Parts: sequence; C-alpha cells; structure tokens
Amino acid sequence: MASPLITLNNGEKIPAVGLGTYESNPSAVEAALRKGYRHLDCAWAYSNEKEVGEGLRASGVRRSEVYITSKVWSTYHRRVEESLDETLANLGTDYLDLFLIHWPVAMHPHEGAISMPSRKHGRLIDESRELKDTWKDMEAMVKKGKVRSIGVSNFSEMMLEKILPTAEIVPAVNQLELHLYNPQLKLVEYLKSKTIVPQAFSPLGSKNSPLHADETAGAIAQKYGLQTSDVLLGYLLAKDIVVVPKSVTPARIESNFTGALAALQKLTPEDIAVLDGVAAGGKQKRLIVAPWGIDLGFDNWPVQGLL
Repeated sequence: MASPLITLNNGEKIPAVGLGTYESNPSAVEAALRKGYRHLDCAWAYSNEKEVGEGLRASGVRRSEVYITSKVWSTYHRRVEESLDETLANLGTDYLDLFLIHWPVAMHPHEGAISMPSRKHGRLIDESRELKDTWKDMEAMVKKGKVRSIGVSNFSEMMLEKILPTAEIVPAVNQLELHLYNPQLKLVEYLKSKTIVPQAFSPLGSKNSPLHADETAGAIAQKYGLQTSDVLLGYLLAKDIVVVPKSVTPARIESNFTGALAALQKLTPEDIAVLDGVAAGGKQKRLIVAPWGIDLGFDNWPVQGLL
C-alpha cells in the first residue's frame, strides 16, 4: 500500500502521508520506511537529524525513493545556507526534497543558546530581518540545486503577504497546526487560492490529545469499522492536506499509515462536512502554541509568551 501523491505548484509530487520525526529514533524511522512510508518530516530544531539519517540507511530504502523535508530554525534566518548544510550533513544526503522556514520569526543567535535563547542573552527577536529577505535566501537554495522545493511553516495569511509580492518562487507548502479542533478553514482556502499545499503537523493533536475522545469523529469511525485516529487523518487527506503524524511505536506508526488510507477511501463528502463543523460548534482549540509573544496573524492565537 502506497501513500497517494499530491502535486505541488512546481510539478514535484509529495506523498500525502509522512512520518513526523520529532523525538524519533533510528528504529522508528527504519520501521516507518519498512512499513511503506516514503516521506520524512524533519527539522534542524528537532536535534535528531543524524538519527533520522541512520534510520534511513538501516531501512535499505534508497534515498531517491524517500521524500525528505527539513526546516531552517529561527536563529538561522540570516544564515539559511549554513542551516541547510548542517541538515544535509546530519541526514547524510546532498539535497532536500522540501525546505521550510520553520517559523516566521527571526531570532538573534546568542552564543551558547543557538536553538532557543532566553532574555538573559539580550534582545531576542531580530526585528530588522525581513521575511522577504529570508525567502530570497531560500530561493537561492533552489537555484543552487540543494533543494527541490521550498515552503513555509506556521505562516498566516498576514505573514505570507510579507513574502509573496516579491517572491520569484511561490511557496510550495505551508505546514500548520491543522486538525479536527483547529481546521483553519479560511486559511486553507486562501492557501489553495495561491497554489500552496497545506500540510498538517500534529494532525492527531499533542500528547494526551482530546481529539481521540471526540464523539463526532468516534461515531463516524464506528460506522466504518475504523479507529478514531483513522478518521482524524482521513478527514485531512480528503481535503488534500498532507499529514505527518508522529509516533515512535512501530505498531502505531503502521496503523497511522494504513488507517489513514482506509479512512480516505470510506469518508464521504457528507462526513467531511460534519467534521468541518466540529470546531465551529464550540470545540475550536489550538493544542500547540510557541512562546513568541508576538502577533503572528492567526485567528485564536494568544499574543503572550516568554519572548
């Protein structure tokens, strides 16, 4: 069983089901690839890209058969190529299929706190760094042949409009917190109008997620002999949203993959309409909020935090 493919605005094809590798170890990556996954979603900030590379090599699956994504972290907005080169070395490859700006927030890389500085290091947000300039550096990586596609992550319409007017390359993907309780319907519609494919991180929610106990998704799952998690993933796939569920348990890794594809085959347009109404019916909830303390332009985003 293979994942369906979604065609990006540059003609490249991305597997619609991938493995989120946050906290992944080599054995989890190897298990996923042996069970049919052909898409690995990585990030420099996850601090495990070497382990992901080990798992890829242990799987015996050729690099050319695996779609690999990674992301430039906020302290590297002025050093995009340096970040990419570190990622390539860690993974053991000479190109990425997709490279994303992890957050639309540039930070000062204070010595000794490269990943996440604190106030004791001085000013945190690099307010003089414009997103359009970071995007220009991303475009240069395509021109150099180091990446095949580029995109963004955690970008609202407001943030996208900071790069689109001057962009030579339209972002191929926007990776967001998208799930039953945070479907961001208006933003997804906007992305599709711009030929940007939406991608869902944490499509099953975070640890101890309330999504698995949702009565509406559970009833639909029971109707088709599926697990609730299958419906949560199939719901997004049916809307042409790429999903990258995270797990380090081989059995769960496999069931996420097979269950998502089974649900995609069974869910009807009527089911999707019902699921689209769950958040609006009083369950709208973001499960993951980074502590930037600035307005990112999202609906239901708390402008508070540590920074």
